[in-house]
Amino acid sequence: MKRFLQFLLMSCLALALSGCGYNDIQRLDEQVKTAWSQTLNQYERRAELVPKLVNSVNAYMVNERAVLTQVTEARSKVGSIQISAKDLDNPEVMKKFTQAQGELSSALSRLIAVSENYPQLKSDGLFRDLMTQLEGTENRIATERGRYVQAVQAYNLVVRQFPTLITAKIFGYHTMENYGVSKQDQITRDPEVKFSLPQPAGAK
Repeated sequence: MKRFLQFLLMSCLALALSGCGYNDIQRLDEQVKTAWSQTLNQYERRAELVPKLVNSVNAYMVNERAVLTQVTEARSKVGSIQISAKDLDNPEVMKKFTQAQGELSSALSRLIAVSENYPQLKSDGLFRDLMTQLEGTENRIATERGRYVQAVQAYNLVVRQFPTLITAKIFGYHTMENYGVSKQDQITRDPEVKFSLPQPAGAK
């Protein structure tokens, strides 16, 4: 009789939690963490490519050491920030991570722009292979970030809706800041357009 009452109580509790959206919150929370882990996986892939890329251009860019140094330092800064899905609720860590990744993206853009001045480098097989891998990784980062944005949107919607709003408050779940929200000023700013041509190698 005692076991039957315990079973009945557990069944009622399970039905109550399911009906108030608890399972949906759990499912969407896991979906957000999985999407972020996939995004991190691609960022790590990019960080692994950077040293190989720097080594491949090191012999060619004798006049562009500053660019190589910027790339190396930006990659080092990214590696110094340890982040996981557990840090999604920490705006300070997320902001530092996003800034560091942005600096690496900017440094890589400068490196790619400078490489246009070195025809021998552009024809190097290893360099072309690394650039292809880097381009593919950048595309996958954009894809995974898009999936993360959608996962956070679905999670925040459930956490803010009634009656799951009450369940979320009871169990301590809060809305998450979506990717790019902290960079709205940069994203909405008019892009700076320059029509100047890059200087050829050895013109300095």
